Amino acid sequence: MSETKVITGKVRFSYAHVHEPYAVQEGQDKKYSVSILIDKKDKKTLAKIEEAVEAAIEAGKAKFGGKVPKNLKLPLRDGDEEREDDENYAGMMFVNASSTNKPGIVDADREPIMSNDEFYSGCYGRASLNFYAFNVSGNKGIACGLN
Repeated sequence: MSETKVITGKVRFSYAHVHEPYAVQEGQDKKYSVSILIDKKDKKTLAKIEEAVEAAIEAGKAKFGGKVPKNLKLPLRDGDEEREDDENYAGMMFVNASSTNKPGIVDADREPIMSNDEFYSGCYGRASLNFYAFNVSGNKGIACGLN
């Protein structure tokens, strides 16, 4: 398994756009996306994400001109600080994951989920994520891909 890939523990999904691609603003490319909420007590998943982000920083140094920029944007964020007006983010860390490809969605038996009734914002599950470096229009950081 790649050092930049993570299978999470049990997480909660928010702002799930996994059945149809979605653009936040008119004119933007449509993507599949989801905000993944990780309980701050889930030290194992948070450690795996932090390790994968470090691996992505190391792998992406070439994109950053050989050194890590001081203002590097990181994907793992604190829900208590950034979304204090949303009770769903209380006590949570979160990453926003996206993909131009439709993500695979399966149930506990690894059977495909096709229905919006079975996978929706607010439900719980595990996610397969991949972290990678980006350097676009002066913005440098680590992004989270949705597998």
